[in-house]
Amino acid sequence: MAHSPVMKSGATSPLRGAVDSAKSAPREPAAAMLRTVRQERDRGLLLRAGLRAKDRFESFIAAGSIHGDPGIYESDAFPWAARLEAGFGDIRAELDAVLPEAAGLPAVGDILTPARNITADQRWKSFWLAGYGMNCRENARRCPRTMELLREIPGLRLAFFSILAPRKHLPSHRGAYNGLLRYHLGLKVPGPPMACRIRVGNRTVGWEEGKSLVFDDTFHHEVWNDTDETRVVLFVDFARPLRPLHDRLNRLLLRSGTAMLPFLRDGRKRYREWERRFYDGRR
Repeated sequence: MAHSPVMKSGATSPLRGAVDSAKSAPREPAAAMLRTVRQERDRGLLLRAGLRAKDRFESFIAAGSIHGDPGIYESDAFPWAARLEAGFGDIRAELDAVLPEAAGLPAVGDILTPARNITADQRWKSFWLAGYGMNCRENARRCPRTMELLREIPGLRLAFFSILAPRKHLPSHRGAYNGLLRYHLGLKVPGPPMACRIRVGNRTVGWEEGKSLVFDDTFHHEVWNDTDETRVVLFVDFARPLRPLHDRLNRLLLRSGTAMLPFLRDGRKRYREWERRFYDGRR
């Protein structure tokens, strides 16, 4: 979930069930060619060396990717996505029971502070279901069918309802590490088509209710809700499917990062504090 200003782009075939504005766009350079292009050059020598090492490791992970290294994936490559789509009605019903309390939900940056680099206001809200060792038991109890379906996802690392306010724009940003992929299931998507959309690399697609979107969030991406209503997606990070050697190293890194990264430890503490305040007030 941490984000850093790194440029990366790519293209792939049109999404099943998604509105796509880039079907006729020219091909971009290969992702590996752009993985090391960074917007900020005035870094210290040690940090620049660390970033170069990270770029090389991300290239290694991309080379081991079972489904290639596009910005946006065909959701058919992930069999569990169809099962979540089939459960859309149940997930939406559980979301609808939560949304009346949206004003009391935390902004994403209230839990994971690096998200404040994307937006510092309270117009990108979250209802957490799972995440990097967080105990989301109270929220999960309210969404039993959603939790049942999330258990279908191999390598699940994080899940929440991502609630974007009307007329909200999330500026261009990238994720921290390409050993994860991101999944969205459109839950509440006001129209018209492409009014709620995301650009990933050189492609812009619109969410649709009950339809899946899988993408690599280390491609530079940007989000718009150009409507007067709230947009909600089920937001999931999961371990990228990799060849055995790459997979072992990736899972080791993900486990150690969950335990050691200060912003994740802080996020668990922040979530516990929010949950105590929110649910103590309901009792």
